[in-house]
Amino acid sequence: MAIVTVPLLNSLRTGFHRNFQTGLDGAEPQFMRICSVLPSSAAIETYGWLGQWPGFREWIGERQHKSMKEKAYQIANKSFESSVSVPKTEIEDETLGMYGVMFQESGRATKMFPDEFMFPLLLEGESTPCYDGQFFFDTDHPVNAEVDGSGADESVSNLIVDPAYTGDTWYVMCTNRPLKPLIYQDRKKPQFVAMTKIDDESVYTENEFRYGIDLRAGKGFGFWQMAIAVKAEMNSDNLWKAIELMKSYKADGGRKLSLKPDLVLAPSSLEKKATQLMTREFTNEGGAAIDNELKGKLDLLVAEQL
Repeated sequence: MAIVTVPLLNSLRTGFHRNFQTGLDGAEPQFMRICSVLPSSAAIETYGWLGQWPGFREWIGERQHKSMKEKAYQIANKSFESSVSVPKTEIEDETLGMYGVMFQESGRATKMFPDEFMFPLLLEGESTPCYDGQFFFDTDHPVNAEVDGSGADESVSNLIVDPAYTGDTWYVMCTNRPLKPLIYQDRKKPQFVAMTKIDDESVYTENEFRYGIDLRAGKGFGFWQMAIAVKAEMNSDNLWKAIELMKSYKADGGRKLSLKPDLVLAPSSLEKKATQLMTREFTNEGGAAIDNELKGKLDLLVAEQL
């Protein structure tokens, strides 16, 4: 039987942290393809600039400014944790083999956390407001005729709906700009914490040593113009419809945004259809095989969390 000493506990902490780091290094999250990672230094961050698409116009008269207050958008940070308890008896009996695997899996889960945190936000896009006060995926986003927002609004959609469609939603996105469709707000990076003192309360009361990871983060929507939700059959006609819709978007004042869709984001239920649509050399049209014009035009990303 091992005697639980300070050097032994220090050695275990080092070993468990190494296992955690191994899991962390081996994971490959996907969220950064659709998310901008923005640093945070407060409980709540305000993004007043989201209503202002960067661009130039001829300087005639005074500069034209939009009111940041009208477009203010806030993202609150939340705290998250994951914990593992190791009974003191396991250490005494030297039966710790499974814990190395547990801490490695904990590291993997920590690295993959942003995927689980961010991708489901898209499923809330039809019921959660973005910076302009409309739902992120909506049929009536206001785009003003004047740069300063003093003109008439035109309703613009980033939602394609076929009432007869019963399948899962898929998405067409522009991810080649500095600001991505979604915002991952990084307040506190994951921190590995160990309660391994012999006189810790948990050791006295529960006869166990505790290890945990905690972080703080927030999530929100970027520019709605960079994502289109398609609630219709995944086929070439609907994909082209989404591509052409995004390319038609304008900023307030009528300036073309020149967005270039580069990603189809699909749930796993549509992986087969999406792969066939976007990677096959030929497609069938009227019983004849023709070149697939969509092959290689956009990237495909399949998210298990959708």
